[in-house]
Amino acid sequence: MAEVTAATKRKKAKRSVSYGQVHVLASFNNTIISFTDGKGGVLTTASSGSSGFRGSKKGTAYAAQVATEQAGQAAKQLHGFGKADVFVKGIGLGREAAVRTLQTLGIQVESIKDVTGIPHGGVRPRKARRV
Repeated sequence: MAEVTAATKRKKAKRSVSYGQVHVLASFNNTIISFTDGKGGVLTTASSGSSGFRGSKKGTAYAAQVATEQAGQAAKQLHGFGKADVFVKGIGLGREAAVRTLQTLGIQVESIKDVTGIPHGGVRPRKARRV
């Protein structure tokens, strides 16, 4: 059996990504922030739940602000993140709070795009009632 020693393991090189994307998924129950490179490969991520909020507090604007600060500071320190295109999905309270927090972190927001899904056709109707 081949043993893996400490000498054979390689440390992953830290990429320098100055321009990328920020994906904000804001639902009523939680807010998830993902910092990605230009192609969409995730660099850092954080959510209201991972920031220490529980229950109904996860869906608040303040929880989204804390999660964005956490992910944003990690992206700036580890990858030198500076400019971003923001993609917002969902209808939760964390939508505006996340974008505002990005600007206070010093990340220049180039564009904001709403990518919330729109229903077309709706759900299947109930079967007809027989009397």
